[in-house]
Amino acid sequence: MVTLKEKLYQMFILGTEGEGYKQALKQGLGGIIFFTKDIQTKDQLKNLINEIKSESLIPPFLSIDQEGGRVERTENIHNGKKYLSAKYAYQKGIKFLEEQTEQIAQELKSYGINLNFAPCIDTNTNPNNPIIGERAFSSNPNEVIEGEKIVSNTYSKLGIIPCVKHFPGHGDASTDSHLTLPEINLSLQEMESTHIKPFKYAIENGIEMIMIAHLHCTCFEKETIPTSLSKNAIKYLRETLKYDGIIISDDMIMKGVAKFGETEAALMAINAGVNMLIYRNSTPNTINIIENIYKIAQNDKNLTKKINLSYNKITKLKNKYFI
Repeated sequence: MVTLKEKLYQMFILGTEGEGYKQALKQGLGGIIFFTKDIQTKDQLKNLINEIKSESLIPPFLSIDQEGGRVERTENIHNGKKYLSAKYAYQKGIKFLEEQTEQIAQELKSYGINLNFAPCIDTNTNPNNPIIGERAFSSNPNEVIEGEKIVSNTYSKLGIIPCVKHFPGHGDASTDSHLTLPEINLSLQEMESTHIKPFKYAIENGIEMIMIAHLHCTCFEKETIPTSLSKNAIKYLRETLKYDGIIISDDMIMKGVAKFGETEAALMAINAGVNMLIYRNSTPNTINIIENIYKIAQNDKNLTKKINLSYNKITKLKNKYFI
């Protein structure tokens, strides 16, 4: 029998910085995210992954941001060889994109990684965008749709879970959500025709995990609330786009969301309908957030219901990929 606390811990993916992940794995932690600092040599990474698996009460998602280009976490073991970013891989043609994705998938699989936070399916409409740029396949949503289908299908076929990001589209941002909360001041119609369009097609194509961005989209919220904490944005994803998979937050330590309060932001996200939360570290502070939510959930039927619903979605996806 899985306890409420274990179900709640399943909703979190933590980084290794701070070492709290070791104890959290024994409580049922949902996953680990690896960064460049975690990956020094192939053997060291495999040993780290084996250690994580042996410490885990419930088999975890072992995740990474491996897009290619400037978002590539395995650079220490590649001896200078890099994968191309989405834009340049797509420009080289469908066959190249598919082959590169196969290489990434096989490499990740050889280490034991089972979840990649890719592809990035933002439509990069703002040439001065400080955060997306070449991470996007294109500034044309139809080309983004074509790129997404190839990459997501290739990952799935090779046993790596793809996670598309950053809903509802980070492509028009003029600031970096790691540093502040970008505002996207477009009508819903404009968002749908350009930025949301690739997500709509990804859902129709069977995507099972979507990362939600820390963006203030005025089409969803008049008040300054990030989409990651927005009931309206998540309701739209569930009801209008008919998405039934896992909604995962972008890193909750990013400045775009941090000002809402640590436990408060996590609670707002869960109550809005986010199923999983990423924290790039596992410091005592981060573990406290989970423990605080557990205390609140013991006397909050609605929160308990959200935790159970998320746990069921997570278990279903883990079972499908034999995790």
